[in-house]
Parts: sequence; structure tokens; C-alpha cells
Amino acid sequence: MKLAINIGYSGAQLRLPLDLVLEVERLGYDSVWTAEAYGSDAVTPLAYLAAKTSRIKLGTGIMQIPGRTPAMCAMTMSTLDQLSGGRALVGLGLSGPQVVEGWHGVPYGKPAARTREYVEILRKIWARDEPVAYDGEEYQLPYRGPGATGLGKPLKSILHGRQLPVYLATMGPVNVRATAELADGWLPIWFSPQRMHLFRPALEEGFTRAGNGKSYKDFDIAAGCTVAVGNDVKALLAEMKPNIALYVGGMGAREKNFHNEMARKYGYTEAAEKIQELYLAGRKAEATEAVPDELCDEMSLCGPVERIKERYRAWEDAGVSTLLVQAREPAALALMADITGASKGATA
Repeated sequence: MKLAINIGYSGAQLRLPLDLVLEVERLGYDSVWTAEAYGSDAVTPLAYLAAKTSRIKLGTGIMQIPGRTPAMCAMTMSTLDQLSGGRALVGLGLSGPQVVEGWHGVPYGKPAARTREYVEILRKIWARDEPVAYDGEEYQLPYRGPGATGLGKPLKSILHGRQLPVYLATMGPVNVRATAELADGWLPIWFSPQRMHLFRPALEEGFTRAGNGKSYKDFDIAAGCTVAVGNDVKALLAEMKPNIALYVGGMGAREKNFHNEMARKYGYTEAAEKIQELYLAGRKAEATEAVPDELCDEMSLCGPVERIKERYRAWEDAGVSTLLVQAREPAALALMADITGASKGATA
């Protein structure tokens, strides 16, 4: 299993944890991932890190599909790939309607169609087989809709790049199936190895639809996992709860919250309802207290070293091929490098 870290997006000020990234590169971690919401972007930090590192891969986890045209995404990531010596990983996601329409000012549209068309256009641009023309529901190249001059023409990228690895962050069965069909990897949100049986049918149907013999061996499941070392398991799990309460309770509208839906899918319907009700009422502390320990525990590796080593096997058995370690403590990062054998390739 490969190891990665996700350094997320900024708060009010952008401060990259450069020492942390250099340390995990030294420990043999395979990749570092950034994120974006409606503040800092995902790509600029990776360009900075590309100049400061030499081996670690650079992934966007995630770039918001509605925030960039497919062509701009292809240009940006090909540029990063060449500047970094071929280390770019393209992680994409839709975000939610609140951000898509409220921040980017574009219609949420048809999410499944938009994702498929976006990836197909990226592949065409990177292939450089011919000038790119595309006639889809969400995207047209050249554009022929309202306001068009009629002067647009198919173009071929000036930059000679490569087919970059594409990862999709998806949740529902239709989108997970499309991920397995179209992408090189999956960035599952709120992944629990205990629930892998919920996703296997969609993944395997997607492999079949790809029609090229694709299987798990050709596909990277890059799952996030909070790792915390200590004797007080309950206290370590409690540290996860504010973030879970934020997403399950307040990320999105009451009637459209994908994170809340995932908690329900995992069997925590009553808790999900309570968390959302409390959070939207402004009672955030109570919403945090309502997050079940069990939910936190199945999505993390927390506790004494031996407990972590024992429970790590479930992530291996689930088929996770890249573990996105969510930790900043050196002991936790080093422990995972030791458990997975990543430290064997560590540099001095």
C-alpha cells in the first residue's frame, strides 16, 4: 500500500506545512494532495511544492470541475506535470450546488453528464490525436450556444504532454460506477473499510463498462484515514468529531447534503438527523457531541500502536491501494511508514 497526505485548503491565511511535506517525502510517502473550497485554490500550492521537493507526487484532492473549463484544467495540470518532472495527479470533484452556483456562478446542471464529458475532453486534449471537437450536454467544443460568434474552431494543444492519472471524488453508486469506468483512481469521501461491500458492485460494473479488461489491479483506491497514536482512544476519536459534525450537519442545504446521506447509508440515520438538526440550529457543540464514536472509529486508525497495526489490516483487506493519512503528528506519520513498508524506501 502506498501512503499519501492531504494538506487541505487554507483558512484565513495560507501557510503551507513545508517541513511536514519534506518529512513525509523523506519517509517514503508517495504523494501529497491539496484541496480547494472557496478560498485558496488547489494548484498554486502544488506548484510551490514542486519546486521544493524532488520525488513526491503532487495531487489535487480536489479541483472543482465547475470552476474550470476542461481545457483550462488540462492546460494547468499539464503545465504542473512538466514543471515537476511528471509528478502531477489530477483529482477532480463536482462540489455541491451551494458552491457551484453560489461561488462559481454556473448552473449545477447534470452532475453525472458533466463529470463524464469533462474527463472525456481531458483525454482528447492530452492525446493530441487531432484538434478537439466535442458535442455534449454540458460542454461543446467549439461553443455554439447563445452569444457564440460562430468563429470558434477545434484546436490542438501546443504543449506536448501525456495522459495524466485522473482521480474522481464520488459518493453515489452512479458516480462511483462512472469513476471505475473513466478514471485511474477513486477518492472516496468518508471511507470505511467495513463498508466496502456497499461500493464493490458499482466499481465492478464500471470496470466492465470500460470494456478493456480493467480491474482493481489497474485502479487506485486512495482513501482518507485519520491516524492518531495514544492510549485514550475515546479522546482521540473526539478530536475527529467537530469536522464530521461540520460536514454531516452543515455542509450543504438540509435537503441536499451528500455527507449526511453517506452517514445514513452507513447505518447512522438517527445520528445524522440529530447532527444536522442541531448544527443548522446553531448548536454546534451539541452537534459535535452527537457524532457517534463508532462512526469515527470505523473511518480512522486511533489508539495504541498495537491497536492501529491490528486494525490496519481491514484497510488492506478492503483493497485500499493508497492510504491518505490524515495526521500532522510525526509519530503517526512515521508509524504508518513503518507499518506499510514505505520507510524502506526512505531517504536520509
